[in-house]
Amino acid sequence: MSTPQGIPQDALNRLSHMRPGQQGSLFTSDLSVNEFLLVREAGFRPLGLVLGSSIYHVGFQLGRWNRNQELEVLSQAMYHARELAMTRMEAEAEVLGADGIVGVRLEIDFKQFGNDLAEFIAVGTAVKADEPGQWRNNTGKPFTSDLSGQDFWTLIQSGYAPLGMVMGTCVYHVAHQRFWQAIGNIGQNVEIPQFTEALYDARELAMSRMQAEAEQLAAEGIVGVQLLSLPHNWGGHTTEFFAIGTAIRPLREDHTIAKPQLVLPLTD
Repeated sequence: MSTPQGIPQDALNRLSHMRPGQQGSLFTSDLSVNEFLLVREAGFRPLGLVLGSSIYHVGFQLGRWNRNQELEVLSQAMYHARELAMTRMEAEAEVLGADGIVGVRLEIDFKQFGNDLAEFIAVGTAVKADEPGQWRNNTGKPFTSDLSGQDFWTLIQSGYAPLGMVMGTCVYHVAHQRFWQAIGNIGQNVEIPQFTEALYDARELAMSRMQAEAEQLAAEGIVGVQLLSLPHNWGGHTTEFFAIGTAIRPLREDHTIAKPQLVLPLTD
């Protein structure tokens, strides 16, 4: 049975034992040792591993054989399912009283017990700042970031703070070539304009949607952007373009970090 936030009762029981101040409380984290130490050096302490999950039935939509077009039913499904997983992960962080979540991974696993069923999983380490501050974003939620522990430390040291992971998706059907067009291309170096236009358009739709999310957070920019092409199970002429990154804001006016110093080992 789940709570109204969609968090299972077993998860609430686990989180309640990890809340700071509880007797015998301990944290869990998927950060490496180096990442853990750098997150602590940046002024944050891990509270616990948080996750969100959504098993989603992805709908069906046909694309016209000879037409480039976005498959909006599938785009909406992929976007909504990821949002459900992210929201539940953020809800777990809220239970822990976290200021943010670092090292977030967003994964998709298509299930064998249904060709149209996919599990969307969001997992990361909830953290709390040692010193009180305005670490939450303008929606009042804990910040989320897919940056590594090293990149997170560098970001904080250089005077920036993460606001949230922002993403955009576009499932797109790429038109087939007509028979005589395909025959005419055999043995020649030639651009396929309809393919170029389709992939260009799909990437632009995904990127613009990611940027729109960052604008809603009043971000200064997006770092660590990844632009992925995910074929999933839809066949060779349908693919998902997925853009994701971490929106950031400035903490101060100067953005300089200490230069690394050369250290020479003393040997005999």
